Amino acid sequence: MDTIASLFSFITTPVSWVIVQFHKVYGAIFGPDTGWAWGLSIVSLVILIRICLIPLFVKQIKATRGMQTLQPEMKKIQERYKNDKQRQSEEMMKLYKETGTNPLSSCLPILAQSPFFFALYHVLNSIASNDTIGVINDRLLESAQKAHIFGAPLAAKFTDGSSKVEALGSSLTDVRIVTAIMIVLMSASQFFTQRQLMTKNVDTTVKTPFMQQQKMLMYVFPVMFAVFGINFPVGVLVYWLTTNVWTMGQQMYVIRNNPTPGSKAQAAYLERLLKHVTDTGKTRGRGQRSIVKAIVAKGRDRNEFERKFINGLNKAGLAAQADGTVEKSDTAVAAQSAEGAPGTTAAPKRQQPKRQTKAQRQSAKPGGESAGEPEAKTSLSKSGEPESGQQGGKSAGAAKKPAQKPGGGGRSKAQSGQRKGPQRPKSPSKK
Repeated sequence: MDTIASLFSFITTPVSWVIVQFHKVYGAIFGPDTGWAWGLSIVSLVILIRICLIPLFVKQIKATRGMQTLQPEMKKIQERYKNDKQRQSEEMMKLYKETGTNPLSSCLPILAQSPFFFALYHVLNSIASNDTIGVINDRLLESAQKAHIFGAPLAAKFTDGSSKVEALGSSLTDVRIVTAIMIVLMSASQFFTQRQLMTKNVDTTVKTPFMQQQKMLMYVFPVMFAVFGINFPVGVLVYWLTTNVWTMGQQMYVIRNNPTPGSKAQAAYLERLLKHVTDTGKTRGRGQRSIVKAIVAKGRDRNEFERKFINGLNKAGLAAQADGTVEKSDTAVAAQSAEGAPGTTAAPKRQQPKRQTKAQRQSAKPGGESAGEPEAKTSLSKSGEPESGQQGGKSAGAAKKPAQKPGGGGRSKAQSGQRKGPQRPKSPSKK
């Protein structure tokens, strides 16, 4: 343990100092020797560390999505050079360099958080061993040993014997019940966080080995936490449970507001965004503008959910711009200006003629006249021919009842009731 203390001495002193500063604040409220004062000091330490790690968390998200995008290309390289491991590694490194992706970026938050975790573990273990460490002197050491969380001392473990637990002022039953509940909550929060990532924030259009790895980790990590958790002091369990809850909440926020393209979370997000944009006519905030900008830049490479979003904007008379903003489309602007401009009238809508019934078609004459109107002249009559009664050689009776010529209106009227289409010709008479 002395060797570990020497390795982490550069971080144990700052961690103990931060805990003592928070203890002064909470001790003034709840009392210096209470479990609330020391427990909230550990929780505050976790929150402070996680806030400092937010930039690394952003890099982790970008690296993870970059790895998801590269999975199809990586699979091709593995199949192409499956018999040449050296060439396979060279092509992988070349792919990472060309795309600017670093596989280790996804592990940065865990690696950065590890020194603080081991430092806190060593601080609490020193308190259980009645040893001063960092800025924790004898007075603070005695106060920390008296602190209990739901009846369990901060420095007690699930595997401790009854004599050691009694020396810390508690019973073995209380320690094991509290530690067992914390281990179960810690494992459950880890499982839910990983499951949330797999079911909502993974591109379902691409099946890659990366998804299988994530699915395996979803079940492996909770088991690892349960196995190692029985050897953690109560204070470390408080630390780890708090950081798991923080990670779960942080991931829920990212999945809701910046989901992975092609995932179920993106479909839900774009539905909410479409409703908001159609109601207000604009995007809100830099996050929404960046997502719309990325969708516009994809062009024909958009997935199903992104195409549905663009089509929804078009139906609402809106158009997404290259800078991520949303404006009214040209057709919507022209229609609005035509309707609202003073002194102008909108063009009447073109109406389709009503379809006549069979009886109306049969009763109508070829010239468009009704049955009660006088019959029009046939197409064979000359335009310059005078009216009936003015011709010399025609009688008054002929004027009243003009003879029907071949192809005239009388024949058309007689044939109006016949069926459409070519008629069967009459057979020629035999001579």
